[in-house]
Amino acid sequence: MANIASARKRARQAEKRRTHNMSLRTTVRSAIKNVKKAIAAGDKSAAERALQASQSVIDRIAAKRVLHPKAADRQKRRLSRAIKALP
Repeated sequence: MANIASARKRARQAEKRRTHNMSLRTTVRSAIKNVKKAIAAGDKSAAERALQASQSVIDRIAAKRVLHPKAADRQKRRLSRAIKALP
């Protein structure tokens, strides 16, 4: 454990930031999961609506650098490709 006051404060800040980032990451995963559920159901219009909603969530989290921007682009690309493949 840190002995210096500034190091203790840094440890507190890091823990707070970690828990906040974890909740943001969970939000992204839930958004992706909602799109995948719509794709699995085979409902193309519902999947497109879910993708539209999830894209804004993914972009917002990537802008905060919680999720790497290229990883965010890859997720969006894979989801949109899966929707395009639906009949």
